[in-house]
Amino acid sequence: MTPRSSSGSPPRDAALAGTAGGAPFAPVAVVPSRPLALAYRALTAGVGLWGIILVAGLFTPAPTWGAFRFYTVLSNVLCVLWALTEAWVTWRDWRSHGARGASSPSPRFSAAVMMAITVTMLIYLVVLLPSNFVQEGAYEAFTLTDTLVHVATPLLVILGWLLFTPKGHIRVFDPPLWALIPGAYLLFGFVASAAGMTFAGKPVPYPFMNWHEIGVGGVVLWIAGLFVALEAVAYLFYAVDRWLARASKLRDADPSRPGTAG
Repeated sequence: MTPRSSSGSPPRDAALAGTAGGAPFAPVAVVPSRPLALAYRALTAGVGLWGIILVAGLFTPAPTWGAFRFYTVLSNVLCVLWALTEAWVTWRDWRSHGARGASSPSPRFSAAVMMAITVTMLIYLVVLLPSNFVQEGAYEAFTLTDTLVHVATPLLVILGWLLFTPKGHIRVFDPPLWALIPGAYLLFGFVASAAGMTFAGKPVPYPFMNWHEIGVGGVVLWIAGLFVALEAVAYLFYAVDRWLARASKLRDADPSRPGTAG
């Protein structure tokens, strides 16, 4: 029977419960501590915002607004906004349901955001960095700015998802849906390029999108290859989510642990 609050509605933790593949799950996390999650999410938002400020020169006399045409910066903006949203929900749940537990506005969308910034990091490190990639703004390889937006923020988001996001909510068809975020950017990039927009003086934002140089067939092959490789990573995250959900539930059900029932 579902416990109910004094207002007659299920508490947030109960409302987050559901089923995945016919098996019930609860909002479990590797680190079920809302104070730690709140501090970590605030740190993530701060680091992400710092990187955005630096790469776009927002506090300089002439900010580089063209930096916001690139997926890197837009994915960092998405992460900052989501980290702030998660921090607010964590604070609210801490006050309402106590310090122990896991909180997220949407564990499934949290995974989508995590994958969106993973795309940023992997494509940069594996594809763009070896190709002498150029981006608008205060971008230079191996500098603080570069490290913040391409490595530090992605790693913080991935680790935060591993530690604090409730596990067991991702569905088997979610990883292809995560591709909609970078897919939407690809659509923007091609439409903007066709309309005459330039990206750091180039017709497209990224080399694998440049049909002028590699042809339409080359672009299709690049995008298809990246999709397959990144979906493999996405399903690895899915497997990790399922494993962590089971491990966390076994841990929380252990009657020998302080604070558990039994």
